[in-house]
Amino acid sequence: MNLLKQLSEACGVPGYERPARMVVLDALSDLVDEIRVDVLGNVIAHKAGRGPSVLVAAHMDEIGFMVSHIEEKSGFLRLQPLGGFDPCTIVAQRVMVHTDTGDLSGCIGAKPAHILTEEDMKKRPKIKDMFVDTGLPAAKVHEQVRIGDTVTLVQTFSRYGDVVSGKALDDRAGVYIAIEALRRVKQPACDLTIVGTTQEEVGLRGARAAGFAVNPQIGVALDGTLAVDVPGVAEHETITKLGGGVAIKLRDSASISHPALVRAMRTLAEERGIKHQMEILPRGGTDAGAIQAAQAGAAVITLSLPLRYVHSVVETAHVDDIESSIALLAAFLETADQVKLAE
Repeated sequence: MNLLKQLSEACGVPGYERPARMVVLDALSDLVDEIRVDVLGNVIAHKAGRGPSVLVAAHMDEIGFMVSHIEEKSGFLRLQPLGGFDPCTIVAQRVMVHTDTGDLSGCIGAKPAHILTEEDMKKRPKIKDMFVDTGLPAAKVHEQVRIGDTVTLVQTFSRYGDVVSGKALDDRAGVYIAIEALRRVKQPACDLTIVGTTQEEVGLRGARAAGFAVNPQIGVALDGTLAVDVPGVAEHETITKLGGGVAIKLRDSASISHPALVRAMRTLAEERGIKHQMEILPRGGTDAGAIQAAQAGAAVITLSLPLRYVHSVVETAHVDDIESSIALLAAFLETADQVKLAE
């Protein structure tokens, strides 16, 4: 899984996806007939084939921050989130500040517990109260850092037990699944475009532009979803379970999956013995929501990878779920011409 490690550890907050994009371009270039980057930074890779026009989308951006203020005397950096964070997950995390003159290491600081009042202890942390400490004198910070410089969380990708864990598996794992599925499909039964999308975490923006440009008949989004199969959560609230297989999404806040595509994915999984589970996500959305409304509209579905601890630096996926996701997507690309959308 060296490619997944490279993707996970690459930086790329919304609007600044270039480091991740370079990994994607390198991995896809020998697998497609044509590849380009659009003005939003989407990687658009086309493999010509007979059958319906199919767009497979997975987003390259990760949640992160932008420097919003530099403290005059201390040089500590204040942060503006790019994407959704639970502040509890970022206290005392290491970060990288990306400046025009090079990257600066740092950490997210907060008051130590020893000096917190009882009232302070009852409060949930807030990002507005946090800061980045680069370990540099204020004068050097002011020389090197500018308002608007981006900040990413730092974490190494690792495998232990039956899982892999790291940052940005939402959704670099989806990008990995798309690439690996394409490797397995000798000739897709469709006219295939794979898009590594940008700015998904701040509003599905890259997918909106790519969907309009490609104008597909079918859109398949690949993304992470919640696996809340952990202590303290009722069984009916788990959404998906780690190790339960690829999740075939029925609906989320951004889209309702096309019934014919749901039926096709479920039938393929059953016939080929691909472990799978059905997903209903009460809140949140994927690139499918943007692709669905492109031009005259497209039939869409999302294949989800169950993840524990989403939007943290220890997002965790089961290796068998990654494999089942690759297998189901590959099976669909080989049989896409058999889907009857009008029925």
